[in-house]
Amino acid sequence: MANLLLSAIGAYAKYAKASFIRKTLQPIETQEKYLRKLLGVQQNTELGRSFGLKDIKTIDQFRQQVPIWSYSDYEPYTQRVAQGEPNVLNPDPVVYINLTSGTTGKQKMVPVTWRFHHSLSNANAPSFGFLLDALKMHSVRRSQPLEFGRILSTNVARIQGYTSGGIEYGPVTVGSLRRSRSLGQCGFAQPFEVLEIADSVSRHYVALLFGLCNPNVRSMMANFPMLLLQTCKYLEKYAEDLIWDIEQGTIANWLPLEPEIRTKLERQWVASPGRAAELREIVRSQGRLTPKLAWSKLSLLATARGGTSDFYFERFPEYFGDTPSFGGVFGTAEGTFGIYYDLNQDGSILALESSFYEFVPRDQWDVEQPKTVLPTEVKVGEYYRILVTNYSGFYRYDIGDVVEVVGFYEQTPIIVFRHRRGGLLSSTTEKTTEFHVSQAMQMLQQEFNLMLEDFCITLSENEFPAHYWVNIELAPGQIINHPEAFLARFDYWLGEFNHPYATVRSDQVPPPCLRILAPGSFAIVRQRQLLRGTSDSQLKIPHVTENRRFLDNLQVLQEFRLPADLVGLRVEG
Repeated sequence: MANLLLSAIGAYAKYAKASFIRKTLQPIETQEKYLRKLLGVQQNTELGRSFGLKDIKTIDQFRQQVPIWSYSDYEPYTQRVAQGEPNVLNPDPVVYINLTSGTTGKQKMVPVTWRFHHSLSNANAPSFGFLLDALKMHSVRRSQPLEFGRILSTNVARIQGYTSGGIEYGPVTVGSLRRSRSLGQCGFAQPFEVLEIADSVSRHYVALLFGLCNPNVRSMMANFPMLLLQTCKYLEKYAEDLIWDIEQGTIANWLPLEPEIRTKLERQWVASPGRAAELREIVRSQGRLTPKLAWSKLSLLATARGGTSDFYFERFPEYFGDTPSFGGVFGTAEGTFGIYYDLNQDGSILALESSFYEFVPRDQWDVEQPKTVLPTEVKVGEYYRILVTNYSGFYRYDIGDVVEVVGFYEQTPIIVFRHRRGGLLSSTTEKTTEFHVSQAMQMLQQEFNLMLEDFCITLSENEFPAHYWVNIELAPGQIINHPEAFLARFDYWLGEFNHPYATVRSDQVPPPCLRILAPGSFAIVRQRQLLRGTSDSQLKIPHVTENRRFLDNLQVLQEFRLPADLVGLRVEG
C-alpha cells in the first residue's frame, strides 16, 4: 500500500512540475492571479477592511494602497489571534501558530490556516517532481544509481504548547509534519512516534535504531546541515549501544522516553541479529560507523542550502561520501519562497503560487516605505530584501531575508538566501554578513587543510572602533599550526568578500584577533539556545553576532593577535 501511494505521489509530482514550468513563462500573470484571489478571500478580515482590500484591482494599486510592514506592526494582531479572536488576520480558523526560531531576535508568531497550509504545499509537489527527475539524470554519471526511498529524519514533531486561545504552536516543521502525518508514515524509515520524543538525544538514538535496522534507507533529512552532522556524531558515539539493541531487540532503558511512546515503539521493534552482525563488522573494519558505511545506497541528503550552509557542507564528505544534497523548498515560518530544481544547487525558482512577492533593491533599504520591483524586474547578481503577501494574513511583509538573484528559469528569477537583514556586524560602517564570513572560512579551511567544528565572529567590548574576535572551535583531531597566518588570511579573505571591510580596515578598524575555544564549546552554545526555548530542529549557530557577550564563560585555549608584519598578508597561505 505504501509503495502504491508513493508511486501515485510521484506521478502527481511530475504533473505538478510540468504545470509549474509552464507558469514560469508567465510569472507576472501567475502572481497577479494569486494576488486577486487572495485579496478576495481576505478582504473582510479586520486588517483587510482597514487596508481596503476589496477596492484593489491591480498590482500597482495594491503597492500604492497597502503599506510595507515589519513584524512589530503585525505583532498586536498576532497576539489577538493567539488569544483566539477570530477574523483579525484570517477569515478561516487558525489551526496552528508557526514560531520562528528566535536565533537572531525575538520569536515571531505566524498564523496558519488550512488555506495557508495548502498554498504553501503548492510548492512541494513540483519540488518533488524536480527531485525525481534530477535523481534519474544524475544517476547516469554514477557507478551506483541514485534512488528515492525511505527517509531517516530526526526532526521533532511534538507540539511545543498551546496559546491562551487554545491554538497549538511550535516550529513550522512541527506543524507541517503533523499535518502531513499519513505521508510521513509512508516515507520515513522510523515510526512517526519517534519524532514525537521530547528529549533530543533519545529522539536521535531511536530514529537511528529503526533506520539502522533497514539497510535500504536512501535519504536523510534535517532542517539544516549542522543538524545532519549532529546526527552523524550521535551515530558514532552510540554505535555499540545501537548495535546491541538491534541484536537483542531492545530499546535502551537509559533513554528518558515518554512511557506511552516507549510502549508503542516496543510493539513495533524486533531483533535483527543479522543486521547487527553486518554493522559490527563495519565498525571492526572501519573503526567507526558513518551514514555512508551503514547505508551503502544512500542517495540523498535533504537540507537547507544557501546562507551559511556551505561551511557545514565542507565536512559532509567525511560522513556521506559524494551523496548529493537537495534543498526541497526555500522557506521560513512566514512562507515558502523558492522551489529547488536540481541537486547540489543553492538557487531555487521563485514559488509563484505560494506567495505574492516584491523585491526591495539595495538602494532602497534605508527608506521607510521603499520602492519595490516585481519578479521580472530583478537583475542577476543583485541583492534584494524580499516582501511576501500570503494567506497568513500578512501583506507586503518585510521578513528581513536578503536574497541574491543568480539567474532565471524561463522568465522567473532563481534566488539564493544570503543572510538575515539583522545578521550584520559593523565595527564602523562595513556591514559584514554571515555569508561574508562563511565564504572566508570556507577558503581558510581549504588553504590550511583544516576542519572547524564551528565558529562565530564577535566584536571586542569597550572599544571604538572595535576589532573582530574570530572565535573558532577545531574539529576533533585538528591542529592549527600557524594561527597568526590563519588570522592574516582571514583578514584578507574577509576583505575580498566584503569590500567595505577592506576599506575600513585600511585606516579605521584595528586588526582582528583569534580565539581558539575548547572542544565542546559550541555544544554549550547550542545547549544555551535550547534553554532559551529554541527547538533543536530549528537550531542554528549565528556566525556573526552584535551581542559581544554571546560567548561569555566559554573556555579559551589560546588567543592570538595579528603581528604587524602579517597585517594585510596577500600571498597564498
